[in-house]
Amino acid sequence: MYISGFIMRGGTKEQRFKRIVEKRVQRVLDSIRSLSNCSNKRMYEWNDEQLQKIWSAIDRELANCRASFKNAKPEEFRL
Repeated sequence: MYISGFIMRGGTKEQRFKRIVEKRVQRVLDSIRSLSNCSNKRMYEWNDEQLQKIWSAIDRELANCRASFKNAKPEEFRL
């Protein structure tokens, strides 16, 4: 793809997005599965307050991530 006369490395913006996002989403899913392993009551003990802090932190970051996509604007460089 040409942008201002230059060819972008790694393909088009969409190709680069797909390549990168697939790896990052997989890493997030793997981390969530790993977190699920902590639900084993034979190995771990937790209380409702701790769980609330965990889910709140995760929910907050997901909301921030969604907002960043919703409000994404191309950066413009100006001197």
